[in-house]
Amino acid sequence: MAATANGNGDRPTRVGIFGWGIVAPRSATVDEFRTNLAAGGSWLEPFEEFGPNNFLVGRPKFDPADYKAWIDERHAPNRYPRLVDKMDPTTLFAVGAFIQALSQNPGLEQELQDLGQAAHVYVGTGLGALPTIFDQSIAYHRAWRRWNYFWAQAERNEALTRFRDSGEPPEGCSAEDVPRDPEEVVRGQGRNLAEEEWDAFWTERSVLLAEYLDDLEEIESLAVTGDVEAGKRKLLREKQRRHTRLRDKYGAPDPPWASVSPNLLWNIHNTPASQISIVGGITGASFAPVAACSTFGVTLKFAIDAIRRGEAKAVVMGATDPPPHPLTVSAFFNARVLASARGVSKPLSELRGTHVSGGAALWIVGDYDHMTARGFKPLGLEPLSVGVTSDADHIITPSKEGPQQAIRTALAGAAVTPDDVAGWDLHATATPGDYLEVENLRDLLPESVLVTARKGTFGHGMGASGGWELTAQYLGYSEGELAPTPLAEGELNEMIRGLHRRFVFDAGCAATGKVVGKLSMGVGGINACVISRPWK
Repeated sequence: MAATANGNGDRPTRVGIFGWGIVAPRSATVDEFRTNLAAGGSWLEPFEEFGPNNFLVGRPKFDPADYKAWIDERHAPNRYPRLVDKMDPTTLFAVGAFIQALSQNPGLEQELQDLGQAAHVYVGTGLGALPTIFDQSIAYHRAWRRWNYFWAQAERNEALTRFRDSGEPPEGCSAEDVPRDPEEVVRGQGRNLAEEEWDAFWTERSVLLAEYLDDLEEIESLAVTGDVEAGKRKLLREKQRRHTRLRDKYGAPDPPWASVSPNLLWNIHNTPASQISIVGGITGASFAPVAACSTFGVTLKFAIDAIRRGEAKAVVMGATDPPPHPLTVSAFFNARVLASARGVSKPLSELRGTHVSGGAALWIVGDYDHMTARGFKPLGLEPLSVGVTSDADHIITPSKEGPQQAIRTALAGAAVTPDDVAGWDLHATATPGDYLEVENLRDLLPESVLVTARKGTFGHGMGASGGWELTAQYLGYSEGELAPTPLAEGELNEMIRGLHRRFVFDAGCAATGKVVGKLSMGVGGINACVISRPWK
């Protein structure tokens, strides 16, 4: 049985949102997000990192300096520069959104600290810290090439010298084992790869490198002796002195294992959550739910469940993703889900693909009775239930059963019927899956439901876009006006029009009704459906 507010089973614990923050294309704050939604149109812009190309992306508007004063006021002077130097944009977006979220209810920051173990942080990601992973991979590859080139030169490699003098392959190798000499390969026709294979082959057979590694092992085998603190300092000085002598002796470049920044470790998937716990002084459980495009909905479910079980009184939850990156754009393109024409691809229209975006969406949710008793006011709508399922079928093509079961589960958890639902927000990625999603919806919900699809506005921010879409829905229904989408009524796909006609187009419309829903469908077949209602 779910935990209850009063402990006697009278009713499930109600959950409210008491702070929210947004980092999105054209929108550095939730207030800008609200204003831009009302203005309509698309927030996408040309992608410039391939040079000339036809891709549009949603580049988040963000400057970490906007949060420097807040951090400086609470932490040592070195905290902000270290944060900016060590953290990937993925984490910085989340930290900025968290600081925003504290501002809607004065005293919220102190309450999260006072709650101790009853304040949690669940902030996930769809893609993780791709910019840092990419940069450090490139740094490693360049160092690896320099290293192999150095040890594969004939003046430092007896095996290569003998091979060139006699034509005999190294001991234990046949002639077929020896890579093709890169000098025989025409530039532009695989010369770089040939050089890499050639240098790596001969580096493995360098006697001089073996001597270098023996010397290095002698240095690294030194250990702390005597007093630990004094011995540690003495050891570091001695190692540094010997490493200098080693470089002078061989003239070798830094080895590839010395090329990768520890920032790679500081930016694993749980880093946004852990950094929020650090800057916010939150000592309860902190971790990263990862559920691709359904991350925000799954994280909301974990938060609601923890509150209803009585494990938490408040949870900082949400999702964050990196800015558009060549790796992401390339992967989405080759998965055949990315639009490559210059015009905006709109959900429910031509179905030619989505656009990559990045940013963050964070909410601070809490036990309604606990938080309101302390004077905090809820925002937006009341989240009632989240249904989460897996398709157990295809990695990217949605099924009928998985999303429909998520909807049924969410409706049952909210104790509402399909006829109660007045509004719905689609996952809708402007791919052929839009048709199946609308078909699934109409199998379960009446023709009266008013449907929105917003990825034509801000693109597909992986985990973050579910949070943007839910926040837009909550703003619209709490304020009585649904912001326009970029889709004109005449652009609606004819087959989709045959399934359903009530959509929010480029003029916006009034928002009425007592229950609304939103579905997200993630890579891997992960579905999350959120059912909500206006506050009474």
